[in-house]
Amino acid sequence: MGARLAGHSKWSSIKHKKAATDAKRGQLFTKLARDITMAAKAGDPDPDLNAALRLAIQKAKQANMPSDNIDRAVKKGTGEGEADALEEVVYEGYGPGGTAVIVQAVTDNRNRTVAEVRHAFSRGGGNMADSGAVSWQFDTRGLITLSLDGHDADEVQLQAIEAGAVDVDMSDDESIEVVTEAAELHRVREALEASGLGVESAELAPVPKNKVHLDEKDAVAAFRLFERLDELDDVSRVYSNAEWDDAVLEALA
Repeated sequence: MGARLAGHSKWSSIKHKKAATDAKRGQLFTKLARDITMAAKAGDPDPDLNAALRLAIQKAKQANMPSDNIDRAVKKGTGEGEADALEEVVYEGYGPGGTAVIVQAVTDNRNRTVAEVRHAFSRGGGNMADSGAVSWQFDTRGLITLSLDGHDADEVQLQAIEAGAVDVDMSDDESIEVVTEAAELHRVREALEASGLGVESAELAPVPKNKVHLDEKDAVAAFRLFERLDELDDVSRVYSNAEWDDAVLEALA
């Protein structure tokens, strides 16, 4: 799920554990393949020369996606496979407690996707908004998730700041989230990789200028809405300015 939900790292780890244990592996592979296809389409088909593609393939391998599926997804992006007319679309809306929500999707059918997203918003106690209605509340930043993997969290934070991070979120035990200026994303990512740190993801993402703290009732409703949106096949990432206490997230998990 996308960035800057409060305790976003915790949400990510809950989601990864769910994906590993429930019957959604097929859907997970579909989303991972689509990320690979879009990265190959946008840049060089050689992962050594295309950081986004390298990270997408790395994520797919971590999920035990078969190599044939990965190769097929790359070929689809370079036009060698039976390429669908995939395009990236962004939707905006409001969630419980007046929170701002940005939904990024990849689709071959805009009409289907917008109908599904609108339905998820209305069922989840929110509503879709016009383009630009909430995006002004976010800045585009680089967002890097690092796996701690036995490293000392304080040491990793220092390394991230030395590499050029503007913010570091240490609210999770297993991973750290690093925010960079948009133009510095790739330089900071390379510096962290060179330090031997495991980069789980690196992307440009909308990061909220201000967060909206939710009480327990609205936090639970917001969590359910984000989950509902995230489970749509066409949705890649969901971002919000919602913030809530860790205890709420732990109770939901």
